[in-house]
Amino acid sequence: MPARPPGPKPRFLIGNIPLASRDPLALFMRWAREYGDIFYYRAGWIHVYFLNRPDLIDLVLVRNHSNLRKDHVVQNSRWFFGNGLLTSEGEEWKRQRRFAQPAFYRERITSYGNLMTNYAEQMLSSWQDGATVDMHQEMMNLTLRIVVRALFGVEPAKSEEISAALNTMMRNTSGLRLLLPPVARRLPLPGMGDVRRAVKQLNDTVAAIINVRRVGWDQHSEDLLSMLTSARDEDGAHLSASEIRDQVLTFLLAGHETAALAVSWTWYLLSQNREAERKLHQELDNVLGGRAASVEDLRLLVYTHRVLKESMRLYPPAWSLAREVANEFHVEGYRIPAGANVVMSQWILQHDARYFKDPDKFDPERWDTEACHRLPRFAYFPFGGGPRQCIGAGFANMEAVLLLATIASQFEMRLVKDHPIVPVPSFTLRPRYGILMTLNRRKATVGLPHAS
Repeated sequence: MPARPPGPKPRFLIGNIPLASRDPLALFMRWAREYGDIFYYRAGWIHVYFLNRPDLIDLVLVRNHSNLRKDHVVQNSRWFFGNGLLTSEGEEWKRQRRFAQPAFYRERITSYGNLMTNYAEQMLSSWQDGATVDMHQEMMNLTLRIVVRALFGVEPAKSEEISAALNTMMRNTSGLRLLLPPVARRLPLPGMGDVRRAVKQLNDTVAAIINVRRVGWDQHSEDLLSMLTSARDEDGAHLSASEIRDQVLTFLLAGHETAALAVSWTWYLLSQNREAERKLHQELDNVLGGRAASVEDLRLLVYTHRVLKESMRLYPPAWSLAREVANEFHVEGYRIPAGANVVMSQWILQHDARYFKDPDKFDPERWDTEACHRLPRFAYFPFGGGPRQCIGAGFANMEAVLLLATIASQFEMRLVKDHPIVPVPSFTLRPRYGILMTLNRRKATVGLPHAS
């Protein structure tokens, strides 16, 4: 039995650090093609086993999930995420998930629909025909406002400042910096001062959100913050002030990013695929006739759902998942030692020709084919999987469809000429230079008055 799977030849001392390369995504794709379904590399002191087949991912995220914990990147991020639902482990994670879960039940999620489209219409009222905007930043500001109001029950204030702080954090914690231990935040590294100031800005924002709710708290409110504040364990214990702070910060950051990125990448893809855009507009005109979308319309927006699904296949906001091994186990005859990292990538699997014909082609109609109906689990997994699948998947997916439908029924976007589109694999898959687009107001044909 070979000691390790095949993989790239390591460099002296540092091994292989793909996140420090010019194009990490292309490098991972090349390694997957060259070394197959499981390969090994060493990133500094971290031993990494990369799994590139759906059943192997199922083994890790579902069948063997109790033997794995969050990886070094997530562990290192606790200094700004805190110990919330994203970063906690074991029984503590189960306890936090139990407290938060009611806010994401289907009936609660659907109640947020009108709020989502109302904020979208507020944004649209400020847009000018022919103007140029960064669609990524526009979507980030919009979804941030939505998540603050829907989950925390307060009106969003200074959303642009929060987005700027988040952008600073993401810009300075990508690439090799993802592997730096928490002690690095005290070192005079380029950008770390900006990160510290951004973390303080976000902490102050969270404190303000909690304070506003304490003053005007309604015991009958059913938003996430109220549930976290009033929830009790079987033994009567409740979340501490620091635990509530960590949860609010986690949902503030993670709760708006997925939908914002999904819709941002969709605008880019539609601008490059006019036939798909035409079909989308045709459906929106027939169903909406120029009005905002509602939850009742969702079942009729079949092609809109497919557009979003295809966008999240090509540009998954969560581009990879990683776990650290607690106790050694075996995969495909290879020993995976305790302390090693296991990495799985949505980007790799969702661009794999074994599962998707013409994998780099934007083709929303592929989701109405028999081949896609028979896809193995984890050939497509934009929200992860297993017990730790994203708790907000339903919220983010509904939000993205409603925003896409409401905005696209009134505007079409064109990418500014020669503007570079470069996806950057940080905590999420972000456009390095934003997505600069020209807004063109469109006139919808009259469709259905309202879905019944």
